[in-house]
Amino acid sequence: MSPSTAERRSGRRQLLLVASIFFVPLAAAVILYFSASWRPPVGVQHGELIDPPRPLPEMAFSLPDGGIAAADVLRGRWFLLHPVAGSCDERCLEALADLRQLRLALDKDAPRVQRVLLHDGRCCDADSPAAEPDLLMLGAVGPTGAAFRALFPQASDGSIGIYIVDPHGNLMMSYPATGAARGLLKDLERLLRLSSIG
Repeated sequence: MSPSTAERRSGRRQLLLVASIFFVPLAAAVILYFSASWRPPVGVQHGELIDPPRPLPEMAFSLPDGGIAAADVLRGRWFLLHPVAGSCDERCLEALADLRQLRLALDKDAPRVQRVLLHDGRCCDADSPAAEPDLLMLGAVGPTGAAFRALFPQASDGSIGIYIVDPHGNLMMSYPATGAARGLLKDLERLLRLSSIG
């Protein structure tokens, strides 16, 4: 065998080795991606995404002191909204306490988030234990208030949960009223990190 033939074979082997370093991982990735047994996760949110987001109409909400809130009160910040029908019972108070702790856990981003208790007018006077300094209590009363409250989807068990409203006034995500604080915090941290609004 002449030296030139041996060099050519050595060169081919080196070329095949370099090509395999590139093509073998690529072929493995294609096989994994298109196989039915493995898929990358589609989404990592913990709540239920409302798709498409529902724009909330501006309306005049009643305040606990008898005043009327500005029509655009649900604009400009991120809102953690908890609707209640009737009085704020023990479950409601527990959800509000979870939301208070969650907002505090946001640390420097806490001012970007507002807690909201949305009620039907039969709840929560100014002396209510739910009346906390960082809690915005809004009454959606009458036929327009009922139509507004109907925009919030109920869970399969008929309960009303916690909702994220973006700074443009769009209803984006829903969570169970209890037991979802950790997932809600992770989703909200991600939204605040990725968003420059609010």
